[in-house]
Amino acid sequence: MNIDSSVSHENAGAFTRAWGWLKALPEKLWGKVVDVAKKMKKLGEDDPRRIIHSLKVGLALTLVSLFYYIRPLYDGFGVNAIWAVLTVTLVFEFSVGATLGKGLNRMLATLSAGALGVGVHSLATLSGDQIGQAIVIGFFVFLTASTVTFVRFIPAMKARYDYGLMIFILTFCLLSISSYREDEVLEMAHQRLTTIIIGCSIAIVICICICPVWIGVNLHNLEATNMEKLGNFLEGFGGEYFNIPGGPSMDESFLQGYKSILTSKDTEEAMANLARWELWHYRFGFRHPWKQYLKIGSLSRQCAYKVDALNSYLSSKIQTPNEFQSKIQEPCTKICTESGKALKELASELKKMTQPTLVNRHITNSKIAAENLKSLLNTTCLCENDSLQEIIPTAAIALILMEIVPCIEKISEAFHELASLARFERVDGARVSP
Repeated sequence: MNIDSSVSHENAGAFTRAWGWLKALPEKLWGKVVDVAKKMKKLGEDDPRRIIHSLKVGLALTLVSLFYYIRPLYDGFGVNAIWAVLTVTLVFEFSVGATLGKGLNRMLATLSAGALGVGVHSLATLSGDQIGQAIVIGFFVFLTASTVTFVRFIPAMKARYDYGLMIFILTFCLLSISSYREDEVLEMAHQRLTTIIIGCSIAIVICICICPVWIGVNLHNLEATNMEKLGNFLEGFGGEYFNIPGGPSMDESFLQGYKSILTSKDTEEAMANLARWELWHYRFGFRHPWKQYLKIGSLSRQCAYKVDALNSYLSSKIQTPNEFQSKIQEPCTKICTESGKALKELASELKKMTQPTLVNRHITNSKIAAENLKSLLNTTCLCENDSLQEIIPTAAIALILMEIVPCIEKISEAFHELASLARFERVDGARVSP
């Protein structure tokens, strides 16, 4: 009796738990739906261009689907019309540069691979029997696939033409292998090439004409924002470290904003490669010096590493004697203020694509302050009343600030070189000649 009652009690407990779980299931599912909806709403609010891009892709796919809906178009292309749909799906990217790069790569790769495939098919038919055709086609598939795959390892080719090389292999193999069983290989190649060109053209036209997202503009603004982040940090660092009342305040965004610069190398290189395809942008146009942006980005990262070292001392709890701080406080804060103003001036002029006018003055002031700081650090009687262990943190900060000054000067030189190559406007309206 006791065993039966305990078993019944366990069964009743399991049934109760299962019923409670089923009862709470609709509420849990609704909570997850609401959570996903909130995340999607935030995603759209953070960048409304994502919503527009989604609508543009839907419009492009709707247009290419007309090849199936309209009978004359379907009769002209047949099942090969699906290549237009696949092309739009694979080619349409968020930015104009990415869409142009993929679209032009796909059209050129399809054209060249189709021509080579037709040539291989013609050569294979000369062998007569099917065994000879299979040997010829197999040999050229092996040779072409191996060669083009090896070419994909070349850094310059991989950066700009990797997608085109991959499509070249795919198109050539599909065309040459299928030609072994299909007789009308020339018509099949023509239909596929036509539908791919139509799909790429629709994607490119919609991407450019409807709320275009220029990757070159994003790279341009990214470099300006990075310099502005560094300038904001340096402007507020002096007052924050030396506890100067009334100085520029530093919130968490200033302290952490520069950290995105430390890992921006891959992003900048990818954006520069895509920006080279944007030949129709009115602000940049053909042969814009995108490599110069990479140079500015590299110098900004070098400066960001030094700023990161300053931040590590700022967050430390070591207290340096007031006597030593007071002696080097003025040149240190001067370097921070003038260097920050120089970087913010460069960032502002880069956004406006104009030649800076005050940056040289700020750099000169920071160099003078660095020389004064160097003279103070070389004074022999500076550490008479303080132990070396207590002085080291602030002395290290002083040395880092002295290293930051030439780094910012290099950034300014790279910016002036960009202004010359890109013919930025002067304040008086004249352009900087190359």
